[in-house]
Amino acid sequence: MELPPHDGDKLSVVDMHTGGEPLRIILSGYPDVKGDSVLAKRRYVREQLDHLRRVLMYEPRGHYDMYGALIVDSEKPEADLGVLFMHNEGYSTMCGHAVIALGRFAVDYKLVKEPQSPETQVNIHCPCGLVRAYVEYSHGKTGGVRFLSVPAFAFATDVMIKVEGYGDVTVDISYGGAFYAFVDAQRFGLDVDRSPTGSGVTARVALQFHKGLIQLNQTRTFKSGATGSLFTGKAVEETTCGDFKAVVVEVAGRAFYTGVSCFVQEAEDNLTQGFLLK
Repeated sequence: MELPPHDGDKLSVVDMHTGGEPLRIILSGYPDVKGDSVLAKRRYVREQLDHLRRVLMYEPRGHYDMYGALIVDSEKPEADLGVLFMHNEGYSTMCGHAVIALGRFAVDYKLVKEPQSPETQVNIHCPCGLVRAYVEYSHGKTGGVRFLSVPAFAFATDVMIKVEGYGDVTVDISYGGAFYAFVDAQRFGLDVDRSPTGSGVTARVALQFHKGLIQLNQTRTFKSGATGSLFTGKAVEETTCGDFKAVVVEVAGRAFYTGVSCFVQEAEDNLTQGFLLK
């Protein structure tokens, strides 16, 4: 099928989801991403190529909750690939549901050496550090994925903050490749939707371990009330991160393909750079 008339380069992507959480993996169409490290490449993309994030993440090609992954070269010799994560607001340091999808994608698209059964290891250099994913592989087919996080830790607990309309609210802050503030959803009359999220599960497990609610290698299952999707998480090793006592967390889930697309832009389209509706 031929592409319609368009101005400029086409942007080719593979779309996946992990427990209902979307991921748009960019195959081609980005200019060369300059920088001698993943973090330098992240700065370059943010400062020089951010218009392409809006094109792919925003409507009419994406939506408010779209997530993206741009594969880049890594400076780490042990890494199979580097990745930059993007979303509606900018660029994140870690995305667990994306790592699960990228692990399967890397094996299927031959970004790693000869796959091994029963699991193939994929080393993914995220902005937060190196994450090791393990992809189920049997008879040429990929399946579920688990990954070992960067060191995760409880940063602060029982922090009191004032929230307009709600007064004083107590939160816990935990790190799972990115920082998360945890609060009881019922406090705000909310029912969390979509997927449990991988880095969120990592931070939750680290927080629960810190509070003595779970032990090493005790598996917790996290279920989305909206989609019913399941992630599992467990602390598998104690470690440190700077001055903090930390754990390495194993998170597991499944990712599936939803499509392959080529996006184009027309110069006369006033909305070609994208727009957002919540």
